[in-house]
Amino acid sequence: MLRVRCLRGGSRGAEAAHLIGAMVGRSVAGWVQRAFQSTSSAAAAQQQAAEEEAVTEPLQQECPVCSHNEWDPLEEVIVGRAENAHVPPFTVEVKANTYEKYWPFYQKHGGQSFPAEHLKKAVSEIEEMCNILRHEGVVVRRPEPLDWSVEYRTPDFTSTGMYAAMPRDILIVVGNEIIEAPMAWRSRFFEYRAYRPLIKEYFRRGAKWTTAPKPTMADDLYDQDYPIRTVEDRHKLAAQGKFVTTEHEPCFDAADFIRAGRDLFVQRSQVTNYSGIEWMRRHLAPDYKVHIISFKDPNPMHIDATFNIIGPGLVLSNPDRPCRQVDMFKKAGWTVVKPPTPLIPDDHPLWMSSKWLSMNVLMLDEKRVMVDANETTIQKMFESLGIQTIKVNIRHANSLGGGFHCWTTDVRRRGTLQSYFH
Repeated sequence: MLRVRCLRGGSRGAEAAHLIGAMVGRSVAGWVQRAFQSTSSAAAAQQQAAEEEAVTEPLQQECPVCSHNEWDPLEEVIVGRAENAHVPPFTVEVKANTYEKYWPFYQKHGGQSFPAEHLKKAVSEIEEMCNILRHEGVVVRRPEPLDWSVEYRTPDFTSTGMYAAMPRDILIVVGNEIIEAPMAWRSRFFEYRAYRPLIKEYFRRGAKWTTAPKPTMADDLYDQDYPIRTVEDRHKLAAQGKFVTTEHEPCFDAADFIRAGRDLFVQRSQVTNYSGIEWMRRHLAPDYKVHIISFKDPNPMHIDATFNIIGPGLVLSNPDRPCRQVDMFKKAGWTVVKPPTPLIPDDHPLWMSSKWLSMNVLMLDEKRVMVDANETTIQKMFESLGIQTIKVNIRHANSLGGGFHCWTTDVRRRGTLQSYFH
């Protein structure tokens, strides 16, 4: 029996099927079979070519990822999760980034969940923050909730996880490219897993996706005898350019970079080394320039509570951590604003950050800013600059190490690539 399989042959396939049923004789049937196979093969080849074209040529549509600076109108944002957040094990890199008053907390709770009641309040605050962002017309995306208590092992170290609370630390968007930072804490080695479903979606829709080289985080990446205890010790070491991370291999947290169009500014910190900065510089050249700046900071880690660009030629500069290169911004015509002293109480736990999260704000556009509802003095400062304040309380979420800028990564802002620094 001759069986005929139609593979999107169109009218020619139908004609072939009809002829096979009508023709008599072996030679005729063979001719029809050959003709049909030729037609089917051609159709199958056309189908395969069409499928390959669909894979290799994405549909022409607006890129879902596009952000050039910190202040263009915000359209889509990733907001972190506090769920199941765990205290990182008290390793040398964690010790160097925390203050002595909190060391007993890490020694007791390292590898365990943050205090349950505090965490519950943080989760609630971030949910309200998401609702307010949506009310302001912003699309909100979230990382996957994962179990951060699982212990993992590499050939170089063993650790448990931490959280996916601060997307600004791990993700930076430069134009239509989303870059995964390699990170510097062992407890954050697998943090990228929480964001991968989102990033793969953006990639399928046309975004560029780059993952920086993943460090081994072997012992050689850290100064195992890093001699810190007092603030004076920290100031002295930072002034000498000595940090807990070595130059053994590139490492950086994305939050040590701040964007202003074609210019990005970065600090060498406890989590970002010169090798990591050089990787970013080469990767982004020649379209972007990466400028290294430094501060009188006893514990540099993440730039956005020290130097936060909030508009074209407008920057908040922490008065307690003055920028050593501030004159170059003034010569470029920038306005440098010193935010007021934070109002957060001394007894409020800030396990991984300072009070200066008050200036860690999120610009919704040039004239709207998301700011701490409790920080009335900085609210007045913004109002004096003609900027409307969107007040949100995330005081318990602050304890996990970040303000509004830390808790978010802007995926898409409406604007074009420009130069603001000359």
